[in-house]
Amino acid sequence: MASRRGQMLDGVLLLDKPEGLSSNHALQRAKRALDARKAGHTGTLDPFATGLLVCCLGRATKISGKMLEADKGYVATLRLGEETDSGDLTGNIVAQAPSEFKGVTQSEFEKVLPQFRGEIEQIPPMYSALKRDGKPLYEYARQGIELERPARKVTIHALELLQFNGLEAEILVECSKGTYIRTLAQDIGRQLGCGGHLKALRRIRVGPFKLDDAVGLEALQSMAAPQTTLIALDALPAGLSPSSTLQKDEL
Repeated sequence: MASRRGQMLDGVLLLDKPEGLSSNHALQRAKRALDARKAGHTGTLDPFATGLLVCCLGRATKISGKMLEADKGYVATLRLGEETDSGDLTGNIVAQAPSEFKGVTQSEFEKVLPQFRGEIEQIPPMYSALKRDGKPLYEYARQGIELERPARKVTIHALELLQFNGLEAEILVECSKGTYIRTLAQDIGRQLGCGGHLKALRRIRVGPFKLDDAVGLEALQSMAAPQTTLIALDALPAGLSPSSTLQKDEL
């Protein structure tokens, strides 16, 4: 019989995080559904974002370092004509295109995309968990304080337009660790001269793991045997077995 602290489960859960929950809240609900004693996730998604959250249980937490370093894939929706202080739909509008703005053409949008492919520099947003003097930047931002942030190099492996209507664009982004999709949306809007922000975000890949193989939180919670959704340690992709990495648990 499992103890009150949960079972000692080892494996990886590919969770499709729903909108409106923090990554940690989604993890804790999944952990309870599985009756697991030890679990952690390997890369935060904002509450408004959805998609793949790689959750590591038990001994699988030793692969956390490799997952944090892994490339990611996203489908992002950009809203053009409005820039917000956070770079996404949760922020306050700080700049708007003129009232007569009716959008941009698809050719205008596609013309700026090559500038954001390959190795680029990004200035991290103030609304981020990066720390300065022991405090996350978002705490300064909430006080109305803007600090200088050095630009960081990231790599956009792929950037493709999926859908477009002049005021909104859905794009596919394959990128290196540390890439802020909010900043990418903001920078594209600025390059177009109309401003822009991130309206929606769905993570579709983390390293070798894909959203197509993930389970939704509600589905997990309703299963009679949710433990069957776990990827066993010996079934992990090549190079991710805990025995093949010296990374310590970072969760």
